[in-house]
Amino acid sequence: MSWMNKFFHTDAVTSGIPIRTEVRVEDTWDLTLLYPDAAAWENDFLRMQELFPGITAFRGRLAEGPFVVHQALLLDDKVSRIVERLVQFAGLKASEDSANEESLSREARLEGVLLRVGEAFSFLSPELQALSDEAFQALLESPELADWGITLKKLQRMKPHTLSAPEERLLALGSAAVHGHSETFSQLMNVDMTFGQVTDEDGSKKELTQSSFSSFLTRKDPAIRKEAFHKFYDEISAHKYTLAASLANSVKAGVFHARARNFPSALEASLFSDDVPVGVYDGLVGSVRNHLPELYKYYELRRQVLGLEEIHHYDTYVPMLSEVQSNIPWDEAVGLVTSALHPLGKDYTAILGDGLGAGRWCDRYENKGKRSGAFSYGTFSGPPYILMNYKQDVFSDVYTLAHEAGHSMHSWFSRKAQVFQNYHYPIFLAEVASTFNEILLTEHLLATTEDPQRRAMILNRQIDDLRGTLFRQTMFAEFERSIHAAEEAGEGLTLESFRRIYRELLAAYFGPDFAIDEELELEGLRIPHFYNAFYVYKYATGISAAAALAKQVLESGETERYMQFLSSGGSRFPIETLAEAGVDMLSLEPVDAALSLFSRRVAELSELLAK
Repeated sequence: MSWMNKFFHTDAVTSGIPIRTEVRVEDTWDLTLLYPDAAAWENDFLRMQELFPGITAFRGRLAEGPFVVHQALLLDDKVSRIVERLVQFAGLKASEDSANEESLSREARLEGVLLRVGEAFSFLSPELQALSDEAFQALLESPELADWGITLKKLQRMKPHTLSAPEERLLALGSAAVHGHSETFSQLMNVDMTFGQVTDEDGSKKELTQSSFSSFLTRKDPAIRKEAFHKFYDEISAHKYTLAASLANSVKAGVFHARARNFPSALEASLFSDDVPVGVYDGLVGSVRNHLPELYKYYELRRQVLGLEEIHHYDTYVPMLSEVQSNIPWDEAVGLVTSALHPLGKDYTAILGDGLGAGRWCDRYENKGKRSGAFSYGTFSGPPYILMNYKQDVFSDVYTLAHEAGHSMHSWFSRKAQVFQNYHYPIFLAEVASTFNEILLTEHLLATTEDPQRRAMILNRQIDDLRGTLFRQTMFAEFERSIHAAEEAGEGLTLESFRRIYRELLAAYFGPDFAIDEELELEGLRIPHFYNAFYVYKYATGISAAAALAKQVLESGETERYMQFLSSGGSRFPIETLAEAGVDMLSLEPVDAALSLFSRRVAELSELLAK
């Protein structure tokens, strides 16, 4: 069962903001489009509990043929739609105010029931996979199951990697123990570690935390950046053996599951569900490696502009240029974003403009207890809601709005075009539409901005986006590939082996003129994604696909294929979906083109700053 489609992007919580009841209704999202009131949610909550036990009537009967399977899947869909709506409403209400007891209670009650729902429906996949090839083919050829075609094909693909019922039971029973490393890592990083304090610009002591660490790295004073970096990694170093053991066990767990399910490697096991060839992963790494000299040029430009004798990792996040003062009210920001997206046509911009305006998809501003950052949360039966903490004097918030709007419109068009079971788009495609919107916004701003300082700021922003998403995430992907390959080859994974592998990557990705602090070798131990491996490469392929699609739309003026992409949901495997849109991710072209865009922007910025 698949219940939700949401994308979170968080930042630090601020203070001095109104309580929820003081926020204008017009500035909040309209959740009555989901449920008119809390009582209606309670009614659905009870109805779902009455419905889901009915699935047990089909247990052990799926071999009877397409009619029985169809009836079981219809009930699965009916319950899933209710659950998705319940989860969306509960999650959004909790996001409004984290201290609201009614919202917290609602989420807790729902979570408890959903465990029972998941258990009740858990037999569906194993029973279907246990069917003979002939019986399964009969399902695929059945007209009444046509809407479940891609779902059944994905299930069928997993059959060679599905074990016997007793073996699957053992894997399920041991899952929590095998994946205990993730909880150890989380508790250590988020609870046990204390990073001390950093002296701020005004001489006051400020607490250094995982959240504030990134903020300190953006400070103009290099002494603050340096102090924050070293204090942060002093604490990491104090726990380095525990972190190394946790990461090693994470890798071992991934290799164990891959071997248990008869995959050649942990990497191939991870790519299998999306039908992504290993060549796509390896090709990404190879292409980025070939363009690293262009990244070195940017680091040297950054060093010169910041007036540094040598550049360190803690100097790569501070803005090169002071952000131009801006004052862009909400309505103006919406107008700016929709203007940038005008190449997609009047229907797209009208739907988005209405959603961000009178349609009240978006909860716009901060209030006390509200979740920080931004996210888009789209479901089949409700609007693709957006949470923002918009500040009209923070120019980057316009980009955040464009980004989240991309997610929401992707959900809107997928829901409109697909049946429920096919409307969820896979994570491989999730960041394409959002990044596409950011690229169009950049192109629009550059085309309409004459002020040199603002142009330089816009160029620098896109450069850093490409650097962080394309180069850095690919370095992370290479690290994941290397440490899993080491485990599969029987090499010991120790603190020193992790440091050695990561040091080699740092030297390659930062270049010969970059000052690499010894502590940075420990960075590979603290990245949460490494404890759920082979995800980060999708950020790099996503921005590459987005750049290719944006170029296609802007140069040709043709939008039909892009709109089909937005409407495709999960009706095909992601590589096929992008190929239909005109982007061949099996080739190196999209990645190379995104890397060339990075090089071109660095050259433009260098030329602009030289004037």
